[in-house]
Amino acid sequence: MMTSLRRRSLRLSLTMWYVGAIIVVLSSYAFAVYAFVSRNASNALDDRLRDDFQWAAAMADQQPDGTLKWFDGDGFSDENSPWLTVWSNGRIVFRSAVAERNPLPETEALVNLEEQRIIAVPMATSAVRVLKGRTTIYARPVVLQVVRSEASMRRQLRDLALLLLLGLPLGVAVAGVGGYLLARRALAPIERMAAHARAITAERLSERLPVNNPDDELGRLATVFNTTLGRLESSFTHMRRFAADVSHQLRTPLTAIRAVGEVALRERRDARTYRGVISSMLEEIDRLGLVVNQLLTMSRSEMGQSSMSRQPIDLHDLADDVVTQLSVLAEEKQQSLATESPGSPWGFADRLAVRQSLMNLVDNAIKYTPPGGQIRLRVWESPTFAVIEVRDNGPGIAPEAQRRIFDRFDRAGAAAGPGDAGGFGLGLSIAKWAVEANGGELRFEQTPGGGSTFRISLPLTTSVPMEIHRRTA
Repeated sequence: MMTSLRRRSLRLSLTMWYVGAIIVVLSSYAFAVYAFVSRNASNALDDRLRDDFQWAAAMADQQPDGTLKWFDGDGFSDENSPWLTVWSNGRIVFRSAVAERNPLPETEALVNLEEQRIIAVPMATSAVRVLKGRTTIYARPVVLQVVRSEASMRRQLRDLALLLLLGLPLGVAVAGVGGYLLARRALAPIERMAAHARAITAERLSERLPVNNPDDELGRLATVFNTTLGRLESSFTHMRRFAADVSHQLRTPLTAIRAVGEVALRERRDARTYRGVISSMLEEIDRLGLVVNQLLTMSRSEMGQSSMSRQPIDLHDLADDVVTQLSVLAEEKQQSLATESPGSPWGFADRLAVRQSLMNLVDNAIKYTPPGGQIRLRVWESPTFAVIEVRDNGPGIAPEAQRRIFDRFDRAGAAAGPGDAGGFGLGLSIAKWAVEANGGELRFEQTPGGGSTFRISLPLTTSVPMEIHRRTA
Protein backbone atom coordinates (compact mmCIF):
# COMPACT_ATOMS: atom_id res chain seq x y z
CA MET A 1 0.00 0.00 0.00
CA MET A 2 2.74 2.46 0.96
CA THR A 3 4.70 1.51 -2.15
CA SER A 4 1.66 2.27 -4.29
CA LEU A 5 1.22 5.66 -2.56
CA ARG A 6 4.86 6.54 -3.05
CA ARG A 7 4.66 5.53 -6.70
CA ARG A 8 1.64 7.76 -7.21
CA SER A 9 2.78 10.60 -4.98
CA LEU A 10 2.75 13.13 -7.82
CA ARG A 11 -0.77 12.16 -8.81
CA LEU A 12 -1.97 12.38 -5.21
CA SER A 13 -0.12 15.65 -4.68
CA LEU A 14 -1.82 17.19 -7.70
CA THR A 15 -5.17 15.90 -6.48
CA MET A 16 -4.63 17.28 -2.97
CA TRP A 17 -3.59 20.67 -4.32
CA TYR A 18 -6.66 20.67 -6.55
CA VAL A 19 -8.94 19.69 -3.65
CA GLY A 20 -7.35 22.36 -1.44
CA ALA A 21 -7.95 25.01 -4.08
CA ILE A 22 -11.55 23.84 -4.51
CA ILE A 23 -12.12 24.01 -0.72
CA VAL A 24 -10.85 27.58 -0.62
CA VAL A 25 -12.96 28.60 -3.64
CA LEU A 26 -16.15 26.88 -2.47
CA SER A 27 -15.76 28.13 1.10
CA SER A 28 -15.27 31.68 -0.12
CA TYR A 29 -18.24 31.32 -2.44
CA ALA A 30 -20.45 29.87 0.32
CA PHE A 31 -19.46 32.65 2.70
CA ALA A 32 -20.18 35.28 0.05
CA VAL A 33 -23.55 33.72 -0.79
CA TYR A 34 -24.55 33.50 2.88
CA ALA A 35 -23.49 37.11 3.52
CA PHE A 36 -25.35 38.31 0.42
CA VAL A 37 -28.58 36.43 1.26
CA SER A 38 -28.37 37.46 4.94
CA ARG A 39 -28.02 41.13 4.02
CA ASN A 40 -30.87 40.96 1.51
CA ALA A 41 -33.14 39.16 4.00
CA SER A 42 -32.36 41.74 6.66
CA ASN A 43 -33.05 44.62 4.27
CA ALA A 44 -36.29 42.94 3.18
CA LEU A 45 -37.41 42.67 6.82
CA ASP A 46 -36.64 46.34 7.37
CA ASP A 47 -38.61 47.23 4.25
CA ARG A 48 -41.61 45.28 5.56
CA LEU A 49 -41.37 47.20 8.83
CA ARG A 50 -41.46 50.48 6.95
CA ASP A 51 -44.45 49.26 4.93
CA ASP A 52 -46.18 48.30 8.19
CA PHE A 53 -45.52 51.79 9.52
CA GLN A 54 -46.96 53.37 6.39
CA TRP A 55 -49.97 51.05 6.60
CA ALA A 56 -50.53 51.90 10.26
CA ALA A 57 -50.39 55.63 9.52
CA ALA A 58 -52.77 55.33 6.58
CA MET A 59 -55.30 52.76 7.84
CA ALA A 60 -56.37 54.43 11.10
CA ASP A 61 -60.12 54.97 11.62
CA GLN A 62 -61.63 57.47 14.04
CA GLN A 63 -64.65 56.29 16.02
CA PRO A 64 -67.68 58.56 16.82
CA ASP A 65 -66.38 58.97 20.32
CA GLY A 66 -63.06 60.31 18.96
CA THR A 67 -61.04 57.20 19.62
CA LEU A 68 -58.75 55.68 16.97
CA LYS A 69 -59.30 52.19 15.60
CA TRP A 70 -57.23 49.97 13.26
CA PHE A 71 -58.11 46.82 11.45
CA ASP A 72 -56.81 43.90 13.47
CA GLY A 73 -56.47 40.68 11.46
CA ASP A 74 -56.47 38.38 14.44
CA GLY A 75 -57.34 35.45 12.29
CA PHE A 76 -53.77 35.41 10.96
CA SER A 77 -50.85 33.78 12.70
CA ASP A 78 -48.74 35.85 15.01
CA GLU A 79 -46.00 35.93 12.41
CA ASN A 80 -48.16 37.37 9.66
CA SER A 81 -50.55 39.48 11.78
CA PRO A 82 -49.55 43.10 12.29
CA TRP A 83 -47.92 43.91 15.60
CA LEU A 84 -48.96 47.47 16.35
CA THR A 85 -48.94 49.71 19.43
CA VAL A 86 -50.15 53.35 19.34
CA TRP A 87 -49.18 55.88 22.00
CA SER A 88 -50.70 59.28 22.57
CA ASN A 89 -49.88 61.68 25.37
CA GLY A 90 -47.78 59.06 27.12
CA ARG A 91 -50.40 56.32 27.19
CA ILE A 92 -51.39 53.43 24.93
CA VAL A 93 -54.46 54.21 22.86
CA PHE A 94 -54.40 51.08 20.70
CA ARG A 95 -52.71 47.67 20.73
CA SER A 96 -53.30 44.86 18.23
CA ALA A 97 -54.20 41.37 19.37
CA VAL A 98 -50.73 40.08 18.55
CA ALA A 99 -49.20 42.91 20.60
CA GLU A 100 -51.51 42.01 23.48
CA ARG A 101 -50.36 38.41 23.46
CA ASN A 102 -46.67 39.21 22.93
CA PRO A 103 -45.82 42.41 24.80
CA LEU A 104 -42.34 43.92 24.38
CA PRO A 105 -40.32 44.24 27.58
CA GLU A 106 -38.87 47.62 26.56
CA THR A 107 -41.91 49.27 24.98
CA GLU A 108 -41.97 52.40 27.13
CA ALA A 109 -38.21 52.93 26.77
CA LEU A 110 -38.50 52.67 23.01
CA VAL A 111 -41.28 55.23 22.93
CA ASN A 112 -39.06 57.81 24.59
CA LEU A 113 -36.46 57.61 21.82
CA GLU A 114 -36.51 60.82 19.79
CA GLU A 115 -35.31 59.64 16.36
CA GLN A 116 -37.07 57.18 14.14
CA ARG A 117 -35.05 54.02 13.72
CA ILE A 118 -35.24 50.21 13.60
CA ILE A 119 -34.03 48.39 16.72
CA ALA A 120 -33.55 44.64 17.31
CA VAL A 121 -35.04 43.47 20.61
CA PRO A 122 -34.33 39.96 21.94
CA MET A 123 -37.33 37.87 22.91
CA ALA A 124 -37.79 34.51 24.58
CA THR A 125 -38.23 32.59 21.33
CA SER A 126 -36.45 34.81 18.79
CA ALA A 127 -35.48 38.43 18.32
CA VAL A 128 -37.85 40.98 16.84
CA ARG A 129 -37.28 44.25 15.07
CA VAL A 130 -39.10 47.36 16.21
CA LEU A 131 -39.75 50.49 14.15
CA LYS A 132 -40.94 53.47 16.25
CA GLY A 133 -41.97 56.77 14.72
CA ARG A 134 -43.98 59.88 15.43
CA THR A 135 -46.83 60.95 13.12
CA THR A 136 -50.13 62.83 13.14
CA ILE A 137 -53.47 61.07 12.63
CA TYR A 138 -56.67 63.16 12.42
CA ALA A 139 -54.71 66.15 13.79
CA ARG A 140 -53.67 64.10 16.70
CA PRO A 141 -49.93 63.48 17.42
CA VAL A 142 -49.24 59.80 18.09
CA VAL A 143 -46.29 57.43 18.34
CA LEU A 144 -46.54 54.25 16.28
CA GLN A 145 -44.61 51.08 17.04
CA VAL A 146 -44.60 48.26 14.50
CA VAL A 147 -42.80 44.98 15.07
CA ARG A 148 -41.69 42.11 12.87
CA SER A 149 -40.25 38.83 14.10
CA GLU A 150 -36.87 37.63 12.77
CA ALA A 151 -37.93 34.00 13.10
CA SER A 152 -38.79 33.54 9.43
CA MET A 153 -35.57 35.22 8.30
CA ARG A 154 -33.50 33.15 10.68
CA ARG A 155 -35.16 29.93 9.49
CA GLN A 156 -34.32 30.81 5.90
CA LEU A 157 -30.72 31.60 6.80
CA ARG A 158 -30.46 28.40 8.84
CA ASP A 159 -31.76 26.34 5.93
CA LEU A 160 -29.31 28.09 3.60
CA ALA A 161 -26.39 27.45 5.98
CA LEU A 162 -27.39 23.79 6.29
CA LEU A 163 -27.61 23.49 2.51
CA LEU A 164 -24.17 25.08 2.09
CA LEU A 165 -22.61 22.95 4.83
CA LEU A 166 -23.98 19.77 3.28
CA GLY A 167 -23.19 20.81 -0.26
CA LEU A 168 -19.60 21.86 0.45
CA PRO A 169 -18.31 18.34 1.37
CA LEU A 170 -20.25 16.88 -1.53
CA GLY A 171 -18.76 19.42 -3.93
CA VAL A 172 -15.27 18.81 -2.54
CA ALA A 173 -15.72 15.05 -2.90
CA VAL A 174 -16.88 15.38 -6.49
CA ALA A 175 -14.01 17.80 -7.21
CA GLY A 176 -11.53 15.41 -5.58
CA VAL A 177 -12.65 12.50 -7.74
CA GLY A 178 -12.60 14.71 -10.82
CA GLY A 179 -9.17 16.07 -9.90
CA TYR A 180 -7.77 12.59 -9.40
CA LEU A 181 -9.12 11.43 -12.76
CA LEU A 182 -7.79 14.59 -14.39
CA ALA A 183 -4.34 14.13 -12.81
CA ARG A 184 -4.37 10.47 -13.82
CA ARG A 185 -5.17 11.37 -17.40
CA ALA A 186 -2.61 14.18 -17.46
CA LEU A 187 0.15 11.94 -16.07
CA ALA A 188 -0.72 8.91 -18.18
CA PRO A 189 1.73 9.93 -20.96
CA ILE A 190 4.50 10.21 -18.35
CA GLU A 191 3.72 6.69 -17.11
CA ARG A 192 3.84 5.42 -20.68
CA MET A 193 7.14 7.22 -21.19
CA ALA A 194 8.50 5.69 -17.96
CA ALA A 195 7.38 2.18 -19.00
CA HIS A 196 8.97 2.66 -22.42
CA ALA A 197 12.15 4.04 -20.86
CA ARG A 198 12.41 1.06 -18.48
CA ALA A 199 12.38 -1.23 -21.50
CA ILE A 200 15.36 0.57 -23.08
CA THR A 201 18.56 -1.22 -22.12
CA ALA A 202 22.16 -0.94 -23.25
CA GLU A 203 21.33 -3.34 -26.08
CA ARG A 204 18.27 -1.33 -27.17
CA LEU A 205 19.59 2.22 -27.11
CA SER A 206 18.42 2.72 -30.70
CA GLU A 207 14.80 2.88 -29.48
CA ARG A 208 13.19 6.24 -28.77
CA LEU A 209 10.26 7.48 -26.74
CA PRO A 210 7.09 8.29 -28.71
CA VAL A 211 6.44 12.00 -29.18
CA ASN A 212 2.75 12.68 -29.73
CA ASN A 213 2.95 16.47 -29.69
CA PRO A 214 6.45 17.97 -29.88
CA ASP A 215 5.11 21.44 -28.99
CA ASP A 216 3.69 20.70 -25.53
CA GLU A 217 5.61 20.16 -22.28
CA LEU A 218 5.54 16.36 -22.42
CA GLY A 219 6.58 16.40 -26.06
CA ARG A 220 9.56 18.62 -25.27
CA LEU A 221 10.47 16.33 -22.36
CA ALA A 222 10.34 13.27 -24.62
CA THR A 223 12.42 15.10 -27.25
CA VAL A 224 15.10 15.98 -24.67
CA PHE A 225 15.09 12.40 -23.41
CA ASN A 226 15.45 11.08 -26.98
CA THR A 227 18.36 13.45 -27.53
CA THR A 228 19.99 12.10 -24.38
CA LEU A 229 19.39 8.55 -25.60
CA GLY A 230 21.07 9.47 -28.87
CA ARG A 231 24.13 10.74 -27.03
CA LEU A 232 24.18 7.61 -24.88
CA GLU A 233 23.90 5.41 -27.94
CA SER A 234 26.77 7.26 -29.57
CA SER A 235 28.85 6.99 -26.38
CA PHE A 236 28.12 3.27 -26.01
CA THR A 237 28.96 2.65 -29.66
CA HIS A 238 32.18 4.61 -29.31
CA MET A 239 33.02 2.80 -26.08
CA ARG A 240 32.44 -0.63 -27.62
CA ARG A 241 34.55 0.28 -30.62
CA PHE A 242 37.20 1.75 -28.37
CA ALA A 243 37.28 -1.38 -26.20
CA ALA A 244 37.50 -3.60 -29.29
CA ASP A 245 40.31 -1.50 -30.74
CA VAL A 246 42.21 -1.45 -27.45
CA SER A 247 41.92 -5.21 -27.07
CA HIS A 248 43.12 -5.66 -30.63
CA GLN A 249 46.07 -3.30 -30.17
CA LEU A 250 47.10 -4.89 -26.88
CA ARG A 251 46.60 -8.45 -28.09
CA THR A 252 49.16 -8.12 -30.87
CA PRO A 253 52.22 -7.26 -28.71
CA LEU A 254 51.09 -9.66 -25.98
CA THR A 255 50.77 -12.47 -28.53
CA ALA A 256 54.20 -11.61 -29.90
CA ILE A 257 55.75 -11.66 -26.42
CA ARG A 258 54.10 -15.00 -25.64
CA ALA A 259 55.15 -16.51 -28.98
CA VAL A 260 58.77 -15.37 -28.59
CA GLY A 261 58.89 -16.69 -25.05
CA GLU A 262 57.39 -20.07 -25.96
CA VAL A 263 59.80 -20.53 -28.85
CA ALA A 264 62.74 -19.64 -26.64
CA LEU A 265 61.71 -22.20 -24.01
CA ARG A 266 61.31 -25.14 -26.36
CA GLU A 267 65.04 -25.94 -26.27
CA ARG A 268 68.22 -24.72 -24.74
CA ARG A 269 69.92 -21.86 -26.55
CA ASP A 270 73.08 -19.87 -26.15
CA ALA A 271 73.31 -16.53 -24.31
CA ARG A 272 73.34 -14.52 -27.52
CA THR A 273 70.05 -16.06 -28.66
CA TYR A 274 68.48 -15.44 -25.28
CA ARG A 275 69.62 -11.82 -25.39
CA GLY A 276 67.97 -11.46 -28.79
CA VAL A 277 64.74 -13.00 -27.43
CA ILE A 278 64.76 -10.68 -24.42
CA SER A 279 65.48 -7.68 -26.67
CA SER A 280 62.52 -8.60 -28.89
CA MET A 281 60.26 -8.97 -25.85
CA LEU A 282 61.41 -5.61 -24.50
CA GLU A 283 60.55 -3.97 -27.82
CA GLU A 284 57.03 -5.32 -27.59
CA ILE A 285 56.82 -4.18 -23.97
CA ASP A 286 57.87 -0.71 -25.09
CA ARG A 287 55.05 -0.80 -27.64
CA LEU A 288 52.63 -1.77 -24.87
CA GLY A 289 53.88 1.05 -22.67
CA LEU A 290 53.50 3.53 -25.52
CA VAL A 291 49.88 2.62 -26.26
CA VAL A 292 49.02 2.62 -22.53
CA ASN A 293 50.55 6.08 -22.10
CA GLN A 294 48.72 7.37 -25.13
CA LEU A 295 45.43 5.94 -23.89
CA LEU A 296 46.06 7.45 -20.45
CA THR A 297 46.66 10.84 -22.05
CA MET A 298 43.40 10.62 -23.99
CA SER A 299 41.48 9.45 -20.91
CA ARG A 300 42.79 12.33 -18.78
CA SER A 301 41.94 14.82 -21.48
CA GLU A 302 38.35 13.58 -21.69
CA MET A 303 37.96 13.69 -17.90
CA GLY A 304 39.33 17.22 -17.77
CA GLN A 305 42.28 16.22 -15.57
CA SER A 306 44.98 17.51 -17.90
CA SER A 307 46.25 20.90 -16.81
CA MET A 308 47.70 23.33 -19.33
CA SER A 309 50.38 25.91 -18.60
CA ARG A 310 49.76 28.39 -21.40
CA GLN A 311 52.45 30.94 -22.11
CA PRO A 312 54.01 32.71 -25.14
CA ILE A 313 56.06 30.26 -27.23
CA ASP A 314 58.30 30.88 -30.24
CA LEU A 315 56.92 28.62 -32.96
CA HIS A 316 60.03 28.94 -35.10
CA ASP A 317 62.18 27.73 -32.21
CA LEU A 318 59.68 24.94 -31.50
CA ALA A 319 59.75 23.78 -35.13
CA ASP A 320 63.59 23.69 -35.13
CA ASP A 321 63.54 21.67 -31.91
CA VAL A 322 61.22 19.03 -33.40
CA VAL A 323 63.23 18.87 -36.64
CA THR A 324 66.42 18.31 -34.66
CA GLN A 325 64.76 15.61 -32.57
CA LEU A 326 63.35 13.60 -35.49
CA SER A 327 65.97 14.25 -38.16
CA VAL A 328 67.62 10.89 -37.43
CA LEU A 329 64.42 9.04 -38.40
CA ALA A 330 64.18 11.05 -41.61
CA GLU A 331 67.83 10.34 -42.48
CA GLU A 332 67.23 6.58 -42.14
CA LYS A 333 64.72 6.86 -45.01
CA GLN A 334 66.81 9.35 -46.98
CA GLN A 335 64.11 11.99 -46.48
CA SER A 336 64.58 15.75 -46.47
CA LEU A 337 63.27 17.34 -43.22
CA ALA A 338 63.57 21.11 -42.84
CA THR A 339 61.92 24.25 -41.52
CA GLU A 340 60.64 27.15 -43.62
CA SER A 341 59.88 30.29 -41.65
CA PRO A 342 58.72 33.47 -43.39
CA GLY A 343 58.43 35.03 -39.95
CA SER A 344 58.84 34.31 -36.24
CA PRO A 345 55.29 34.24 -34.82
CA TRP A 346 54.61 33.74 -31.14
CA GLY A 347 51.69 31.59 -30.09
CA PHE A 348 49.99 31.42 -26.70
CA ALA A 349 49.79 27.77 -25.61
CA ASP A 350 51.30 25.02 -23.49
CA ARG A 351 54.71 24.31 -25.05
CA LEU A 352 54.88 20.63 -24.04
CA ALA A 353 51.41 19.86 -25.37
CA VAL A 354 52.00 21.64 -28.68
CA ARG A 355 55.44 20.02 -29.00
CA GLN A 356 53.88 16.57 -28.53
CA SER A 357 51.25 17.37 -31.13
CA LEU A 358 53.87 18.59 -33.63
CA MET A 359 56.10 15.56 -33.02
CA ASN A 360 53.16 13.23 -33.70
CA LEU A 361 52.44 15.00 -36.98
CA VAL A 362 56.07 14.93 -38.13
CA ASP A 363 56.49 11.30 -37.02
CA ASN A 364 53.44 10.34 -39.11
CA ALA A 365 54.81 12.24 -42.08
CA ILE A 366 58.13 10.37 -41.80
CA LYS A 367 56.34 7.02 -41.54
CA TYR A 368 54.04 7.44 -44.52
CA THR A 369 56.33 9.40 -46.86
CA PRO A 370 58.33 7.13 -49.21
CA PRO A 371 62.14 7.09 -49.02
CA GLY A 372 63.68 10.15 -50.64
CA GLY A 373 60.57 12.27 -49.97
CA GLN A 374 60.38 15.79 -48.57
CA ILE A 375 58.84 17.01 -45.31
CA ARG A 376 58.61 20.70 -44.56
CA LEU A 377 57.62 22.59 -41.41
CA ARG A 378 56.40 26.02 -42.42
CA VAL A 379 55.89 28.67 -39.71
CA TRP A 380 53.89 31.84 -40.42
CA GLU A 381 51.22 34.04 -38.93
CA SER A 382 47.80 35.43 -39.84
CA PRO A 383 46.17 38.49 -38.28
CA THR A 384 44.79 36.35 -35.43
CA PHE A 385 46.70 33.05 -35.42
CA ALA A 386 50.23 31.71 -35.29
CA VAL A 387 50.47 28.78 -37.71
CA ILE A 388 52.71 25.73 -38.13
CA GLU A 389 52.22 23.54 -41.19
CA VAL A 390 53.59 20.02 -41.60
CA ARG A 391 53.66 19.27 -45.34
CA ASP A 392 54.90 16.13 -47.11
CA ASN A 393 54.90 14.87 -50.70
CA GLY A 394 53.77 11.34 -49.86
CA PRO A 395 50.79 9.45 -51.30
CA GLY A 396 48.29 11.47 -49.22
CA ILE A 397 45.06 10.13 -47.73
CA ALA A 398 42.10 8.75 -49.65
CA PRO A 399 39.09 11.12 -49.72
CA GLU A 400 36.79 8.56 -48.09
CA ALA A 401 39.23 8.20 -45.16
CA GLN A 402 39.87 11.90 -44.53
CA ARG A 403 36.79 12.48 -42.35
CA ARG A 404 37.94 9.90 -39.78
CA ILE A 405 41.68 10.44 -39.65
CA PHE A 406 41.39 12.07 -36.20
CA ASP A 407 39.41 9.14 -34.76
CA ARG A 408 41.12 6.87 -32.28
CA PHE A 409 42.85 3.79 -33.68
CA ASP A 410 42.12 4.89 -37.21
CA ARG A 411 45.13 4.32 -39.47
CA ALA A 412 43.87 5.56 -42.80
CA GLY A 413 47.41 6.04 -44.09
CA ALA A 414 48.93 2.92 -42.58
CA ALA A 415 49.43 1.28 -45.94
CA ALA A 416 50.73 4.40 -47.64
CA GLY A 417 54.39 3.67 -47.41
CA PRO A 418 56.47 0.51 -47.46
CA GLY A 419 58.56 1.73 -44.61
CA ASP A 420 55.68 1.99 -42.15
CA ALA A 421 56.84 0.78 -38.77
CA GLY A 422 53.28 0.37 -37.48
CA GLY A 423 51.34 2.47 -35.01
CA PHE A 424 48.23 2.55 -32.92
CA GLY A 425 46.17 5.22 -34.65
CA LEU A 426 46.27 7.49 -31.58
CA GLY A 427 48.85 10.05 -32.69
CA LEU A 428 46.47 12.30 -34.65
CA SER A 429 43.76 12.04 -31.96
CA ILE A 430 46.22 13.18 -29.30
CA ALA A 431 47.57 15.91 -31.57
CA LYS A 432 44.08 17.28 -32.22
CA TRP A 433 43.19 17.21 -28.52
CA ALA A 434 46.42 18.98 -27.54
CA VAL A 435 45.88 21.78 -30.05
CA GLU A 436 42.19 22.29 -29.23
CA ALA A 437 42.87 22.23 -25.49
CA ASN A 438 45.04 25.31 -26.07
CA GLY A 439 42.31 27.17 -27.93
CA GLY A 440 43.72 26.30 -31.35
CA GLU A 441 42.68 24.25 -34.35
CA LEU A 442 44.22 21.32 -36.25
CA ARG A 443 43.10 20.84 -39.85
CA PHE A 444 44.02 18.53 -42.71
CA GLU A 445 44.39 19.52 -46.37
CA GLN A 446 45.62 17.75 -49.45
CA THR A 447 49.00 19.11 -50.58
CA PRO A 448 48.84 20.42 -54.15
CA GLY A 449 50.66 17.94 -56.37
CA GLY A 450 50.23 15.07 -53.88
CA GLY A 451 50.85 14.60 -50.20
CA SER A 452 49.28 15.78 -46.95
CA THR A 453 49.30 19.08 -45.06
CA PHE A 454 48.41 19.35 -41.37
CA ARG A 455 47.95 22.92 -40.16
CA ILE A 456 48.14 23.90 -36.46
CA SER A 457 46.62 27.31 -35.71
CA LEU A 458 47.25 28.76 -32.24
CA PRO A 459 46.12 32.02 -30.65
CA LEU A 460 48.58 34.75 -31.63
CA THR A 461 50.28 36.75 -28.89
CA THR A 462 52.38 39.91 -28.99
CA SER A 463 53.52 39.47 -25.39
CA VAL A 464 57.13 38.40 -25.97
CA PRO A 465 59.20 37.68 -22.81
CA MET A 466 61.62 40.48 -21.78
CA GLU A 467 64.67 38.25 -22.00
CA ILE A 468 63.93 37.72 -25.72
CA HIS A 469 63.84 41.49 -26.24
CA ARG A 470 67.15 41.88 -24.46
CA ARG A 471 68.71 39.02 -26.46
CA THR A 472 67.62 40.43 -29.81
CA ALA A 473 68.45 44.06 -28.98
